[in-house]
Formats: sequence, C-alpha cells, structure tokens
Amino acid sequence: MTKLRLEAVECFERDVRLRLPFRFGVITVTRATQAVIRVTVVLEDGRTSRGVAAETLGAKWFDKRAAFSDAQNLDQLRQALNLAVELYRGCPWSTPFEFYARTYKEQLARGGELGLLPLVAAYGPALLDRAILDALGRAEGLGFADMISRNVAGLAITELTPDLAGFDLSRFLADLRARPAIAVRHTVGLLDPIVAADQKPGERVNDGLPETLEEVVAHYRTRYFKLKVGGDIAADLDRLARIAAVLDRAHGDYRTTLDGNEQYDDLEGVAELWRRICETPALSRLAAHTLWIEQPIARAYALAKPVAELAQRKPLIIDESDGELASFPAALALGYSGVSSKNCKGFYKSILNAARVAKLNAAARAAARRQQYFITGEDLTTLAGVSVQQDLALVSLLGLAHVERNSQHFTDGMSFAPEAEQANFVHAHPDLYERVGPARLRIQEGRLALGSLACPGFAAVADMDFASMRPMPRAPSGRIAPLYPERAA
Repeated sequence: MTKLRLEAVECFERDVRLRLPFRFGVITVTRATQAVIRVTVVLEDGRTSRGVAAETLGAKWFDKRAAFSDAQNLDQLRQALNLAVELYRGCPWSTPFEFYARTYKEQLARGGELGLLPLVAAYGPALLDRAILDALGRAEGLGFADMISRNVAGLAITELTPDLAGFDLSRFLADLRARPAIAVRHTVGLLDPIVAADQKPGERVNDGLPETLEEVVAHYRTRYFKLKVGGDIAADLDRLARIAAVLDRAHGDYRTTLDGNEQYDDLEGVAELWRRICETPALSRLAAHTLWIEQPIARAYALAKPVAELAQRKPLIIDESDGELASFPAALALGYSGVSSKNCKGFYKSILNAARVAKLNAAARAAARRQQYFITGEDLTTLAGVSVQQDLALVSLLGLAHVERNSQHFTDGMSFAPEAEQANFVHAHPDLYERVGPARLRIQEGRLALGSLACPGFAAVADMDFASMRPMPRAPSGRIAPLYPERAA
C-alpha cells in the first residue's frame, strides 16, 4: 500500500446565495458558506500530488445549541479543520486510512477540550480524508471506486471498530461496485410551498426552475421524497396531508422518508405522530410508502433508552446522533435499524458502517432471520461541483438506490462559481451537468447519471478557480464562549 506524507493544506471559502429559503430544525437558511481545501501530499517515491475537497460550513446542524451564534458554529468547524491539519501533519508516513485511524481519538479529545461536539470535531478529518485520497488517486491514475475496492486507501479493522473483529473487510471492499446512476430523493422543507397557492404575491423567483413541490414532481419526475417534520403533531399532520395530496395525485408508486431533525424530545412524541399518520385516511398511501424515520429524537435523548417498540412498526435511523464510530453499534443495541451516510461525517465512517450492516445482515441470513439493517444516503448541502460529486461517488459505491440531494433546488446550480469553473465541470462531467443558465445537475426521470465520476482521483477532475476564493479566516485558538449563555439550556 502506498504511504504518504501531508506536506501542505490550503483552506479557502466562498459564499453561496440560496434561490429559495430552506428551514430545517431550528434554522432558516438563505445564504451559506462553502469551505474548500487543497492539499499537497508527498509519496514515498518522492512524487507530489494535489487533491481537493469541499463542504458547506453549516450552522445549527453539527451543533444546535442555542447558546452559540451561527458565526460561532462556523468557527467551531474551522477549529475542527485546524486540529485535523495539525494532527495529520504530525503523522509519520501513512496510508490514507492511517491518517484517520491514528488521529481519531486525539481529534475527539482535543476537540472536546475546545468544547466541540464529536459531530463537529469529525468535520476536519472528513474534509482532509477526501482531499488526501483525491491526491493519491490523481498520482496513481485511479478512481475512487478502484481505490476502495482494491483497498489502496488501507482500510483496516482496528481497536476503533472491535465489533468488526473476524469480518472479512478486504472481501467486502472487493465486492463493492459503483452504480452507474442513482435516484434523487427530494427534500420538502418546513417552509417549502406545496402548491402555487402557498406562495404569496411577489414570492416567486421565476428563474425557470421549479419552486413548489407540485412543480418539482412534474419537472424532475422524482419518485423519492424526504419530508421534514417539526415537532408539532397537529401542524405536521396538516402539512403531510397537503404533501400527500400532491404525491398521491401525481404518482402511483412513490416512496418517502420522514426526517425529524431532532424536533421531538422523546420517543412517545414520535410514536404518537406515527400512530396519527397511520390513522389518518388522507395519509394512508403516504404511510404505506414511508421507508423509515430519520433522527426524530433530540440527540441528548436519542440514545438514552430503547426504541424497539416503535422501530417494529417503522424502522428508525440515526443521523445527528452518529457523532462517533461507536454511535451506530450503540444505536443498534437500542433498536435502531440504520444510520445515515454523509461525507461531512467522514467517508471512512460510512464505509465501516456499511461493513457493519453487511456483517449483521449476513448473521441474520445464517440464522434465518429477516435482514433489517441498512445505511442511507442523506445530505442536502452538498453543492454542485466537487462536494456533490464526492458524496455521489461514495453512496453509489455503497450500492444505495437513492440519496437525498437538494442543493440543485435551493441553490441555482453552480452560480456561486466563476464561469470558467462551471465550464470546466460541464466539460469533464457532461452526464452529470447541463447548461441552462448556470451549470446545473442533470436530473432525468428523477435520476442522476454517474459514469463520469469514474475518473482519476476522488470523483472530480475539473479545475476549481481558487483565485476567486478568499482564504479561510483564522478560527479562535481557544474554547469559544457561548454568546448567549442564558440560552445554554
């Protein structure tokens, strides 16, 4: 296996304006900031190579505590990246995976000293790991799928994943095959208009793209939908009924998932919501077509007690509670069935969690039990370009049939990037993008074609315009004091 040394890391940012406001959980987003990094690695034979990664700096998802401002949330993520850079640069010659495994505990520990939640602390390694593997792939002329299936990255079962002891990880990786296409699961946010009557005069963007759910269905021919619920059962039922009216009318065979975004404080509230959904005639088809419920319970309570009673009626998965490598096994012990894959949490974690699913389902088959464990593809903040391509490469390799993918709806394609950069991506990945104004994802019959992601590096060969970006500002070196201490609870 090829070993590397991390030579340099350059960190940049750029602003993104949303075409539509999006509300999830406790925040409504109209603008965003994207972090972009470029690393230089040295191979053992003396060659150097560069790799890139990009990810949204998101407020009120990684850390939803009201005591911190949105700006402080972004500084927390910058701190996590600074920590990871320092730790990775201190590593000896390492395989790409060894950088992650050798520093994992120290990253969490030092992040904890700064008051960073595990989900926040993982953000730094998640970016670095993608950029490092991208650099290696470019140097060796290998694509992401080949590097993982041949285990060029050096993944191994370590003390970090003792539950995988005895599992044939090499065989699991070798059997992975990237899908040529994947279905888009469209997220319906809590503010999203369902039909034209939901938009007040003057609210329409009128940029030629769909705005209401009804228009999305007609334009993209989407069959998979992710529906946000907000923690108020009466309001959730009313909104779901209006959504169901559109989906029932437009589709004979749609599928949905429900996302609680931690808006319920306990299992009883979620169970009551699901009971009411099943009892509501207008929601009968939606209930029958719902695949799972995602992270409905606030992370402070989500792993506090068993959820098996509700999970027997509808599978539950964790998302925000997936802060550490040990989180998924802990959730499984309580009755959860699945876990989300998100590049912002780290692609090595996703692959190891997929291995856990494979091991558990193999044991279930051997015991003639129903297979019940799974991994899902979530993340609506993966903006067009490097960010969305690296995440698509991961979920397609994991064999997922559909993935939450909404940046194309809430942002206007790659409008945040200079024209030359957009042209580069359209030229390098013509199956994934189209030009009608800015470079936009090409969604046909609700699906994305992924063939061009099989390129040297981590799913992107087009050049980014780093000159148009600003250097990432320096994050505070010490623990960030809550701006609103009275709201800390």
